[in-house]
Amino acid sequence: MTLMKFITSALVTALVALSFSAHANPSHGRPNHSMHREKAELLVIGHRGASGYVPEHTLASYWLAIEQGADFVEPDLVSTKDGVLVARHENAIAIVNDDGSVREATTDVMSKPEFASRKTTKSIDGVSITGWFTEDFTLAELKTLRAKERLPALRVANTRFDGMFEIPTFEEILQLVDQANQRRNADAKTEGRSLRKVKPIGVYVETKHPTYFQGINLPLEEPLVQLIDRYGYKRADCRIFLQSFETANLRKLRSMTRV
Repeated sequence: MTLMKFITSALVTALVALSFSAHANPSHGRPNHSMHREKAELLVIGHRGASGYVPEHTLASYWLAIEQGADFVEPDLVSTKDGVLVARHENAIAIVNDDGSVREATTDVMSKPEFASRKTTKSIDGVSITGWFTEDFTLAELKTLRAKERLPALRVANTRFDGMFEIPTFEEILQLVDQANQRRNADAKTEGRSLRKVKPIGVYVETKHPTYFQGINLPLEEPLVQLIDRYGYKRADCRIFLQSFETANLRKLRSMTRV
């Protein structure tokens, strides 16, 4: 089963009554520079995907955002123990309070006895946090976990998806966007529309805690630039944005890529 078919099947099964929006106009990445000038283009950003409908930072969430008309999908990126970029709201994939109760969890790691010993306390950007962290797991280990709704009291309906979806890598997200753009191009050809008028879906990337990851020898910048280069995002007019709460990280990225 292809990636797109799997996601479609999973969502249709669990969201029987949800009708998806039609595709917007589609391809692979290049907005006109007028986007940054007086003829500014209004952009719809799928922040963490369609997080109001499906647990955030899953391929299903990004895919649904695209189906609902998002111009860009927005993944938060952190690193695994073996240096692979994955999408999570934070590097802490489960956080516990002092009494052991759950404060926040984006995975089912707490239900895995084989990973009980990975619980630890760390200082992340000056904040003491007790829980489980992506940088203590290899990608293969993270792939045994499943995503959970981060805000179950707020997004109650999303909890029906707990345990359904994997933690996606950044490369898998780029592949999903590429597949969606290819589909848009194919639809345009079938309908006799010019590909020049097809608006591609873009990627709005946020690096999380880059200074922290640099300090533990898991820099985010190198694997990020390698992947966006590989998938064709090499110029300033490509359909991609890089964002961070840290300016040093952005300055470094500016010296490494032309996007």
